[in-house]
Formats: sequence, structure tokens, C-alpha cells
Amino acid sequence: MSNRRPGRAAVTGIGVIAPNGLRTDAYWKSVREGLGVLDLISREGCDHLPLRVAGEVRAFDPADLIEDRFLVQTDRFSHFAMAAAALALDDAGLGGDPAEPFSIGVVTAAGSGGGEFGQRELQKLWGKGSKFVGPYQSIAWFYAASTGQISIRSGLKGPCGVVASDEAGGLDSLAHAARAVRRGTDVMVVGAAEAPLAPYSMVCQLGYPELSTVDDPDRAYRPFTEKACGFVPAEGGALLVVEDEERARMRGVPVRATVAGHAATFTGASRWAESREGLARAIRGALDEAGCAPEEIDVVFADALGVPEADRAEALAIADALGAHGTRVPVTAPKTGIGRAYCAAPVLDTVAAVLAMEHGSVPPTPNVFDICHDLDLVMSRARPAELRTALVLSRGLMGSNAALVVRRGDDSAR
Repeated sequence: MSNRRPGRAAVTGIGVIAPNGLRTDAYWKSVREGLGVLDLISREGCDHLPLRVAGEVRAFDPADLIEDRFLVQTDRFSHFAMAAAALALDDAGLGGDPAEPFSIGVVTAAGSGGGEFGQRELQKLWGKGSKFVGPYQSIAWFYAASTGQISIRSGLKGPCGVVASDEAGGLDSLAHAARAVRRGTDVMVVGAAEAPLAPYSMVCQLGYPELSTVDDPDRAYRPFTEKACGFVPAEGGALLVVEDEERARMRGVPVRATVAGHAATFTGASRWAESREGLARAIRGALDEAGCAPEEIDVVFADALGVPEADRAEALAIADALGAHGTRVPVTAPKTGIGRAYCAAPVLDTVAAVLAMEHGSVPPTPNVFDICHDLDLVMSRARPAELRTALVLSRGLMGSNAALVVRRGDDSAR
């Protein structure tokens, strides 16, 4: 840690590994164009399951980005995280060996862990015996594995942690990192990546009543419509570099956005009607921490679960927290084009919010054309707009609610 006086937490680097793009530019191009990439699941061993549609990262070869010694001991969810972290550090001008390793920490969010790795090793145990189980089974499945591997691979020795939570944990991890920076840590690498499409992981998800089992990719995930039938999962994720704003300016790197406010509440698993109050409280708390009036919000990135009761609760929560502005502010849900990547979903939304503010464009909500709620949902095509402040929302299947306010970076610093 340095002797500087801590200031605002600034986003200076972004790395994305998503179903619609393996780098930030490709991800944004797809999001801005409203490209939908949901498709029938192609993973081996999944074709007999009732979950038929998901957002897969199909063009990703981890060997292109990660050394063999890390690949052999890690699951696919950590492959995504390590690759995205390296891209984010390079984007922030912090790639290579860190000059001050104890000044850079890591925090990730995880909802499950390494299901594919765990399934493979357990099959060896059942089929061949314990001597055939690899030593990395003890760590690769663990929900904290991505934090540890990013730290080890990049030589980052600052404060490290993991948020083990439902979907809203993705936003909570960003808040955790921002507060670490405000307490004096120079830099935090933060975000989430998930890989929930192995057969074992998919069977576990079949217990969620909110899961869509529709086999038409264009109709399987359509929140805020009368035909909403649940959500479809996705893999992939995003990592961001968050650092002290003053330090970033001294380094001469662009401040892409600032993390201005966050709040979280809890209303219980699948209690979607009650999430109206919980989400509204989280929004108000995030606005208060950001010192932001409701009318200052220029765009809302919705949770968009796709369950009628949950969609109604979210629309009402936005109106409750933002007042009359809640029915006028542009709302979007880019995740309908790629699926809901659990803890990584709101992190990808946060990345989209930062890029939307940079490019002055609200991205559309793919596959949604006729809504049944009082929202100004952006559909069909992107909407040009002057965007300075964005609100990102997330709710988890286990009952967490979170809201994050991000502000556009200083244009003069770019």
C-alpha cells in the first residue's frame, strides 16, 4: 500500500471472455448490435437433459492464453477468469511482473466452482479407484480457485478474497474491491467467471424452478414479456482492474469509469414478489452512497430474470426507487442475447454499462419485442444517448439483491 490519501475507485482495465466475444471490443460490438448467440447446448454428455439452450463460449482455447502448468490444475471457470484477468491487466497497463506486488489484490465471485473438473475426477474415483484421482481435485473445484490462481499466476500479493454467493455476488465483489481501494489498496483485480455447462453442473441447476427448458433459442429467454418462461444459463465472465483514481491519473492511464455506490439486501430464495421491496432498498442505498439523485440515472441494466412474478417485481422496484423517472429512463438487458452467467452476469452488465457510457449508446435487449411492464425497455436496436451515470441491478436465486452505480470516466483523461 502507498501513503496516498485514498480516493474514488476507478475502472482502468477490462477483460472479457463471453459467449458473444472473447475480448472487450468483440463483446461490445455484439452487445451494441443486439446479437443473440443462444443456441442448443453442444457439450458432451448433455444431450439427454431437459435443459436445452444456453450461452456457450465456443471459440475459446485456453491453451492460447494460459500456460500448461496452470491448465492441468484448474477448471474451465478458472480458465475463463485467468484469461480475462490477464486481458484486464494489459488493458490497464499493468501486465507483466508487478513492480509492487503487495499493492495489488484480487477478489472474485463464484456461485458454484469447478464442476467439470470435479465430475471428471469423481468419475475416475468411481470407475477406477482412488489412485486414479489427480492431486488437483482438492483445489480445482473450490469456489476460491480463480482468486488464488490469478494471484499466483500474475504475482499479485495484496488483499485477496472471494464472494461465495448467488448471482448478486458479482456486484458485491465490485463493491468489495472498491472499498478495498478506498481503504488504501492501490489496485484490485475483480470480477467473476462461471462454467455451469458440464453435465453434473447442469443436473444441479435443474432444481431451479426459474430455469427455462424451452428448446427454441429465440424464445427460451424473454424477460418482461407475456411469454416469459425463465432464464437460460451461460458460461464465461469478466474481470476488471479497479484502482485509486488519483493513482491512475498519475500513471497516465484512462479512467474508464468510477464505482460510485453499492448496496445489497436479502429477501429469500424464490420470493420474487418480496424482491420488489428488497431491490428498491438496494437501489436507494446505492444512490445514497453515490450521492446520486434518481433523475441522474441515465440507463438501467436490469436483472431481467424472465420469470413473470420476478419481472413485475423488478419493474415496480425501479419505479419505487426512481419515482416518475423510473418509467422514463432507458432500461436494457443485454444478457438476453448471451444467457445468465450466474455471478458473472452482473459483472458483464457492468462492463456493458462502462462501454455504453464511453460510446454514448444504450444497447438493445435481444429477442424481446413486446413487453408487458411499464418500462422504457430498449429493444431491436441501440439507442444513442448521452450517458454519465448507469445503474446495474442483480438478484440471486437464493434471495440476494444488489445495485451498483457507476459513473463515466473523465473524458479529459482519455
